[in-house]
Amino acid sequence: MENKKTNKNINKSFSLFRKLLWGCLIGSIVLSCGIFTLIYMGVFGPLPTFDAIENPESSIATEIISENGETIGRIWQNENRSPIKYDELSPYLVNALIATEDERFREHSGVDIRSTMRAVVFLGSKGGASTITQQLAKQLFTSNPSQNKVERVIQKFKEWIIAAKLERNYTKDEILTMYFNKYDFLYNAYGIKNASLTYFNKQPKDLNVEEAAVLVGMAKNPIVYNPIRNPKNSLARRNQVLSQMVRNDFLTEKEADSLKRLPLVTDFRMQTHTRGLAQYFREYIREIVPKYLKGKEKADGEPYSIETDGLKIYTTLDSRMQQYAEEAVEAHISSLQKIFDYTQKSNKNRPFYSLSSGEIEKIMNTSMRRSDRYRALKNRGLSEKEIVNNFNTIDTIEVFCWEKGKASTKDIAMTPMDSIRYYKGLLNTGFMSVEPRTGHIKAWVGGINYKYFQYDHVIKARRQVGSTFKPFVYATAIDQLKMSPCYQYMDEPVHFSASEWGMPYDWSPSNSDNKYEHVPYTLIRGLAMSKNSITASIVKTLGTTEPIIALAHKLGITGKISSSPAMCLGTTDISVYEMAGAFATFANKGSHIKPILITRIEDKNGIVIYQDATPSSAVMSEESAYAIIKLLEGVTSGGTGSRLRSTWGSYIGPDPEKTNFATGYPWKFTNPIAGKTGTSQNQSDGWFIGVVPNLATAVWVGCEDRAAHFASMRYGQGASAAMPIWAVFMKKCYADPSLHVSKNDFEMPSGPMTIDLSCQGVKKQEADNTTTATSTIKHDTEEEIEF
Repeated sequence: MENKKTNKNINKSFSLFRKLLWGCLIGSIVLSCGIFTLIYMGVFGPLPTFDAIENPESSIATEIISENGETIGRIWQNENRSPIKYDELSPYLVNALIATEDERFREHSGVDIRSTMRAVVFLGSKGGASTITQQLAKQLFTSNPSQNKVERVIQKFKEWIIAAKLERNYTKDEILTMYFNKYDFLYNAYGIKNASLTYFNKQPKDLNVEEAAVLVGMAKNPIVYNPIRNPKNSLARRNQVLSQMVRNDFLTEKEADSLKRLPLVTDFRMQTHTRGLAQYFREYIREIVPKYLKGKEKADGEPYSIETDGLKIYTTLDSRMQQYAEEAVEAHISSLQKIFDYTQKSNKNRPFYSLSSGEIEKIMNTSMRRSDRYRALKNRGLSEKEIVNNFNTIDTIEVFCWEKGKASTKDIAMTPMDSIRYYKGLLNTGFMSVEPRTGHIKAWVGGINYKYFQYDHVIKARRQVGSTFKPFVYATAIDQLKMSPCYQYMDEPVHFSASEWGMPYDWSPSNSDNKYEHVPYTLIRGLAMSKNSITASIVKTLGTTEPIIALAHKLGITGKISSSPAMCLGTTDISVYEMAGAFATFANKGSHIKPILITRIEDKNGIVIYQDATPSSAVMSEESAYAIIKLLEGVTSGGTGSRLRSTWGSYIGPDPEKTNFATGYPWKFTNPIAGKTGTSQNQSDGWFIGVVPNLATAVWVGCEDRAAHFASMRYGQGASAAMPIWAVFMKKCYADPSLHVSKNDFEMPSGPMTIDLSCQGVKKQEADNTTTATSTIKHDTEEEIEF
């Protein structure tokens, strides 16, 4: 009887439990349905629209792409993100993610019921329930997960709904790709492409299995399992991912054991705007692209953003040439700086020459007021007296330096004012190479280090060009007067009357060595030896500088050029960009193309929104351009640039290390090279412009302030300061056959040559340069000139 009663009670209890269980289950279903209904109705905030799910918002970095297909930089605002396609993913990435985050990813429709029930029953102690699709939904549409449990439950329901919608709109492969593209891996690495480049310096498709496991392991927590911040945690997590891959048959036990024994190896390269290749070029791209896109709008009517719209900017730059250019600059300037520093030891006003103490103080105070430190102190409310006192108080300051031929930094105990003087004594450079036929810029180095010297010496700086201007004078005479390169002028003083030339005083230029040989010089020899007297004689023959100025402007020189006859010696300030473009015109048979940086720009969908259409313009005849090339060849075959070919001579500096200031010498070039050296007054600016048939390169070297310079022509002239950079660069280019840099002769004009290049029966310009060219030229058949 008691047993029956007990059984009855048990049955009653079980029945009650069953009712409660069904009640809870039905209640949960009703509650869930209710919550889903309320979410759909927008009670808990709007759900993303169909368009938002079809086109989820994502800030995408703009990519700058070289002509040879390499991504040389990115431009972003908050997120450095570069999306990729599924076929660009390593299969190890895909397998590792599925094995670790969502084993049944290929089977469910966005929500894994089994995992969800397991998480509910065990309260998450045996793993979470979020599928890859749910995690993607969270990343795309839940920017700030709530810490409130009720709100978080509602967010979870929203993620389920969004996950189901994502599964309907995208394939599994597309969802995986979106997940990888969206995830933040820290250190400016948004998305798997930039994570691969940042942590392993590889493209995602090139990652091996252990590297893929490291990045997938970060999906759990990018801080805790970061290989840079927490390498021990990262290693343990990597091995756990490998174990999961074994469990899901993506690896064998033996393979995993072998991989687990490997150390954690990274190649960390954090991507910033001040690191990487072609930093000055990339910054100029950032500046000019908005001008290229002015008036162009997206489908929604909004203007394009270079920082967030994922544009692809296809440039003319060759990443290989750019690398060689930067290496050449580093190799030479690091050596030349040693000699500069040593020669300054005897200069009590180092690095300045020929300035009074008052003039030096003015330069220093002006630089102080332009500094970031000055502005910061001013913003803090300090008085001028307090700021000056701060600048004259010793502090530990990090400064740029050269260490074993490489850019580096060091901490020095000095006053901020001393640091200004220190930087005034650092040599800087501008370098640009352009392809004459197309106008495509192949290499661009705006300075020695972008982080510390952001002023671009290719496009922004305008410096006195010295004798590199002389070819424009010769070109004017040859093109307009049909003067032969064999014409002769006497190397003797040339006088310009103030009254005749509209100057405040008479002017008579001297040669660089202040000597005259009083012998005849052909134009070839005059330009080769950079004789000022010969250039001045040509101007005297022309009778005016206006045709020279007009030609220079046609060659792409945009600044104002003085009409004084002194302009023929290069007193004008011109940029490296313009000089490279001008000399490229001679190699392009007299046709000028403004140097081009960008060939086209595409939006994130691959639609072209800008296409270059830079026109060319005929500046001079083909035969005139060819004649100038032959003159410039004389500079490197027997003139101021002849050390490019020679194997004799010593170019050792006075410093204890006996530094070779002709870096890489002897260079032993044997191919045709048209070139011109240039040195401004007091050696403040050293130039060399070298041209081969398919590459024209301009190089400038000097200090920021023109009063800081070498005391000696030996080290400060263009042949010593700038030409070695060109030589080292070209040797590297010629050593790379994939670049196809020409060693051939310059192409002859398509038509007949009417300008005499034979120099048989040389014409001689008499000493009296005050008469016209026609009345003073006479024949001299005895001299034969070789070139």
